Amino acid sequence: MSGKFANKVVVVTGGTSGIGYATAARFAAEGAWVYITGRRQNELDKAVTALGPRVVGVQGDMSRLADIDRLYDAVQQKHAQIDVLFANAGGGSMLPLGAITEEHYESTFGSNVKGVIFTVQKAVPLLRDGASVILTGSTTGSMGTAAFSVYSASKAAVRNLARSWTLDLKDRGIRVNVVSPGPAKTPGLVELAGPDKDQQQGLLDALATQVPLGRVAEADEIASVVLFLASDEASYVAGAEIFADGGMAQV
Repeated sequence: MSGKFANKVVVVTGGTSGIGYATAARFAAEGAWVYITGRRQNELDKAVTALGPRVVGVQGDMSRLADIDRLYDAVQQKHAQIDVLFANAGGGSMLPLGAITEEHYESTFGSNVKGVIFTVQKAVPLLRDGASVILTGSTTGSMGTAAFSVYSASKAAVRNLARSWTLDLKDRGIRVNVVSPGPAKTPGLVELAGPDKDQQQGLLDALATQVPLGRVAEADEIASVVLFLASDEASYVAGAEIFADGGMAQV
């Protein structure tokens, strides 16, 4: 590893599995101090143990403002500023239009929009000038997806947040960008198919047929894009949406 993030302070929400976990691992390997969040304490403890001594876990649900406050309180106990914020926590489930409930809407937008808004807002006083903020979007924010409209709409909202916040934060040189993955082999994706392993593999196989590259992504491939956006190599990239989708939403 190059150590390009040596002693940088990085916050990754939703860091106990999938893309968040893979990204936290990469930042830690590059020398960063990394704070991750997760809703379940047991899973958070396992992730921190596996990721090593440069990673701190803070239990919390990012749709709850008090939990966000607790996250940043933990950061401030050891560090004066944040260099990189990866607002990755979120999720959703599939429901066709006729089955959408208020609870489904509130849960999805609470995690994916409210949580992102206040995760970033409450970080602003701690972000150093020139910091990098990366939001997790999705190809679904640009495509129609059957039975996934609420989730898709929440990710379309995330895309515009990056555009607007780039203007709000321009005087401090803080770059806000979106990484939008296509289908990736993560627990959050396969669990959409339910607990049956064969059904989960069937979902991955079906999604692979929709991707020009003919396969779903590994979480580490998405992490590579996040690290690029966080790095000095992306110093002139702001307000952008970078698709890591094997061409799914591009052709």
